[in-house]
Amino acid sequence: MRRLFRTALLAIALACAAFAAPAAPAPASTIAVRTFHAAALNRDLPYVVYLPAGYRADQGRYPVLYLLHGNNGDAMDWVTQGQLQTTADTLIARHEIPPVVIVMPQGGTNWYVDRKEKMETAFFQDLLPEIQAHFAVADGRDSRAIGGVSMGGFGALRYALEHPDMFCGALLLSPAIYAGDPPPTSAARYVGVFGEHQFDAQIWRTLNYPALWKPYFAQSWRMPIFVAAGDDDLVIQAESSLLYTRLREAGNPAALRIVDGGHVWPVWRELLPAALKYTLSCLR
Repeated sequence: MRRLFRTALLAIALACAAFAAPAAPAPASTIAVRTFHAAALNRDLPYVVYLPAGYRADQGRYPVLYLLHGNNGDAMDWVTQGQLQTTADTLIARHEIPPVVIVMPQGGTNWYVDRKEKMETAFFQDLLPEIQAHFAVADGRDSRAIGGVSMGGFGALRYALEHPDMFCGALLLSPAIYAGDPPPTSAARYVGVFGEHQFDAQIWRTLNYPALWKPYFAQSWRMPIFVAAGDDDLVIQAESSLLYTRLREAGNPAALRIVDGGHVWPVWRELLPAALKYTLSCLR
């Protein structure tokens, strides 16, 4: 009887110890900054990469999202001002988006086109192979999405419409897109991209999204596009609404969100969770 009593006490003590022992910390997501030589630019190109919690290169391939920053911004803005890491961690933990690698290249004021530099060529011919070589990301349309904010929204929409065979979804936060010419206050008019010494409307129209509209709809691919802006960002919220309407009228899946605020990061932080959930639902 005494032996049974001691055995029972030992079992209770072990159970209490196990209950009291702190759980092993969950693996954390990672933000890394890398630089590589981009042949199209003939210089080094930095980028920031988000690796989800538990990322391991030997455990299969992850989907990938490319996010483009705004005019004269920084790739790290998505993390420091947009709270991307916290937002992605939370959505992944809730199983609202899949574990995903997120790549944020440094775009300067190039508007992601081949004008001041061959930035568009560098994106497709240098950056994508770089990510494929160094990270466990899947190489297929159903595993790749694109997005951007402001100038990055211009670039993301352009890449999406040009290459619907390469991306399954797109997100545009306050995209600097205009069905016509940009307004006088737009950075597009003075960054030296759309005309070396002064703004050239013909160059703008050649590179702007309406020029890609017919070729995109001539293909069989259809890409869900999330479009959003702040209601105080008067021209861009109107242009965002127009793009959404035209997409829907053409039978292309799209979502629109207009929230309080202007052309600022607090607005984009608020929009980011819905943008990620909508856009990344296409990933397989």
